[in-house]
Amino acid sequence: MVEALENTLSEPTFHHPETSDGAALWRLARDTRVLDLNSSYSYLLWCRDFADTSLVARIDGDVAGFVTGYIRPAEPGTLMVWQVGVDAAHRGRGLAAALLDDLSHRTAADRVETTITADNPASQRLFTRFAERHGAGCERRPLFTRDVYPDDHDTEYLYRIGPLGLDADLRALQLAGATAGG
Repeated sequence: MVEALENTLSEPTFHHPETSDGAALWRLARDTRVLDLNSSYSYLLWCRDFADTSLVARIDGDVAGFVTGYIRPAEPGTLMVWQVGVDAAHRGRGLAAALLDDLSHRTAADRVETTITADNPASQRLFTRFAERHGAGCERRPLFTRDVYPDDHDTEYLYRIGPLGLDADLRALQLAGATAGG
């Protein structure tokens, strides 16, 4: 896990989101002014349908950050991270890294993927440092280039990180046990 969070009034608590967290996630995403803001409806659905692959961080009862993701259907060991957001008052303290580490552990992912635009150095650092902490490789390549969007969206670069060491070993053992048992 990432070093202890510094300069917080209380330690954060992490939990899977509930539908009632959707509005707070939408507001936090909006307030970052960096994340693509999806409809408020989509955050409510995300908290309902992808709660098991997402986390919310609370500090002193307030939503301080979140990470949303899903397991790729075509690659069951791969966690696709959709968004990571941290409230401005809690940035620079390792909260995003702690959320990402915790979620990858909870999902027993052997790989993590995300997409990042070229103008988002904070996310680039977050994910390259994640790869370093886990002793994993990090491949970067264009996934969706400007020409495929119907608007002026920048190219999204795919960051593919893995294998994730111990988590990958544990997942392999889990899969081997499930296969042997059934």
